[in-house]
Amino acid sequence: MMNIPELIQYTFFRNALLGALLASIACGIIGTYVVTRRLVFISGGITHASFGGLGAGFFFGFPPILSAMIFSVLSAFGIQWLSHKQGVREDSAIAVFWSFGMALGILLTFLTPGYAPNLSEYLFGNILTITRTDLAALLTLSFLLLLFFVFFYHAIVSVSFDSEFARTRRLPALFIEYAMMFFIAVTIVLSIRLVGIVLLMSLITVPQMTANLFTVNYAKMIVLSIFFSLVGCVAGLLLSYYLNVPSGAFIIFVLIVIFFIAKGIKALAKQ
Repeated sequence: MMNIPELIQYTFFRNALLGALLASIACGIIGTYVVTRRLVFISGGITHASFGGLGAGFFFGFPPILSAMIFSVLSAFGIQWLSHKQGVREDSAIAVFWSFGMALGILLTFLTPGYAPNLSEYLFGNILTITRTDLAALLTLSFLLLLFFVFFYHAIVSVSFDSEFARTRRLPALFIEYAMMFFIAVTIVLSIRLVGIVLLMSLITVPQMTANLFTVNYAKMIVLSIFFSLVGCVAGLLLSYYLNVPSGAFIIFVLIVIFFIAKGIKALAKQ
């Protein structure tokens, strides 16, 4: 097998490393909101609902990522609307869109003429297939997220911990909630190539859980989440190459190992 300097000479590997960095920034930022706001189940619902958009893309001949993004954003807004405006319990609203997206995706994929050759990459991920277009999209997303957090940081923190209190302070809570649901959906779809639909929920929760072991400060949580996510992605990518195992699954495996190591370190430090 080639060593690391030889691997970096290949464009696809450099793209994978850059994709890991950009996805870590986006997932680190958005995942901190998801964990502190306790929206992990919602993120899982949006992730699996995106499969409906992928199926629509395959069936109608649209770019799958674009159709998945549109479907995910609409699902995110639908969950928010049903649970807040129509009196439907949030977990029930999530279940509706989760199951609807998966069912629609399976049906449309089955009805698509021929064979969908890239379906496994969307389901299980393959970071080595990241293209320049994917990198440009992730770069744009990361920049927009950083810009949004700079302008609305205090409002986002307030909504994250207590949206009702944020409303009493006359902060734009409703705008923040819908904007963040939009960013959650977009981040999920643009990160699918890394670890796939099946495991993506872990990428926006496990690094944040690890970061939360060391700090409760929101800004520090974001920074540490990005760090742990990047370490997990790069280590998982390299180790998966040398062990000849699927990169997406191994990235998540490494992130979980890092979490338990950090948990053990914190436990020893308390003794």
